[in-house]
Order: sequence, then C-alpha cells, then structure tokens
Amino acid sequence: MRARFQQFIVDSDTRQLLGDGKEIHLSTKAFDLLCVLLARRPNVVAKEDLLRQIWPDSHVVEANLNVVVSEVRRALADNAQAPRFIRTVHGVGFAFCGSAAEVENVSAAAVADGMRCWLVGKDRNFVLSEGDNIIGRDPSCSVCLDDPEVSRRHARIRIDSMRTSAVLEDLESTNGTLLGRSPVKAQMPLANGDVIHIGPVELRFRNGTGQVQETRRVRRKTR
Repeated sequence: MRARFQQFIVDSDTRQLLGDGKEIHLSTKAFDLLCVLLARRPNVVAKEDLLRQIWPDSHVVEANLNVVVSEVRRALADNAQAPRFIRTVHGVGFAFCGSAAEVENVSAAAVADGMRCWLVGKDRNFVLSEGDNIIGRDPSCSVCLDDPEVSRRHARIRIDSMRTSAVLEDLESTNGTLLGRSPVKAQMPLANGDVIHIGPVELRFRNGTGQVQETRRVRRKTR
C-alpha cells in the first residue's frame, strides 16, 4: 500500500513514512498501526482487532496500544483533542480521519520528488509537498503566515504528481482568497506564475516540473 495525506506519504512495501520528502522514523509496531488504520479508513478499528494484528503472537495490555498510538501522533504532529489524522472512539478503538489517497505504481520517494512546486513570498519561499498543503496563521500549517488578517486555516493547495496538477481552495476564511483578481469560491487549478492573495498576503505559485531555467548572466560595466 502506498498512500499520501497532506505532506505525508506511507509506503508499506519499503516501510517508510515520509514527511515533506524526508523520512520520519517510526517503531515497527507504530508503523504497523498506521498502515492498519490507513487500510481500514474511515472505519473504526476495534482495540481488540488492533491488538491481534499488531501483536499476533503476544498477549499485551491495552496500555501498549495507547503508547503506540501516541508515537504515531507525535510523528504526524497530531493532537488527540483536535485530531487531523488519528481519531479516538472511546470505548471502541481508533480510526484514520484524514483525507488520504492511494498512490499506485509509483514509489513514495518518486511521488514526493516528482512535482516540484513552491510559493514565492515577500521575504521567503515555501516548498509545497505532495498532497494537501494548508496555508494559514496556525503554526501547524504547511505554509504559516504570521498576519492577523490571515485565518488560522485559510486556504489549501493540493499537489497531485500522478495527474501533474495543483489546485487552490479557500477554507471559508474570514478575508477570502484571490487567484489573480478572482475570488476563490471552489477548487481552482494553478499554473506556473499565478498570483495568490491570502487575505493581504501576496504569494506567487511556481511549478518547476520539467523546467530548467538558465541562470541570467550579470552584465558588468567595463571601465
């Protein structure tokens, strides 16, 4: 199974978890748990079922499962009180609650590296990852903009290397999102050079897939 969600990619064949293209270490049991929840998403997997699958030849107590769940949450920067990925169903079990998509016939590393996209800001650039990139004021956002007129979760850019596409979507922000001069009311495709306004903040979308830009030569005056 190969699946992607937001900036993460899980490859059960190579047993890798990638975040922003970099490998994130998980223990064997934690990786197994994440794969089970992804494979069964969005269904709730009972604690007893998880214990049987992750510890097939051992008898362990429920506390062991809670430790492994906590490890996965730390790796994904997830919060049990406001989960983006791992949801607790009290008295029953756990479920993967994020938006994930299968990646077929492409290695996780290739997908992560396949479509190079970034946003050019006034003071810095933001590299975009495969899957969902949330733009907002919240420090947990993929593109964090420290401006009071930017909503905590303002907009989303979804990168899909399989389809070589990038789309922009407003997340019901207070001050709106513009693509060029057009308000973003639904998902809108992005092209290289598009100007995006996140509230008052201007960003330029860049897509470097398959493009090799020559370095501009500096003309120096001769004396």
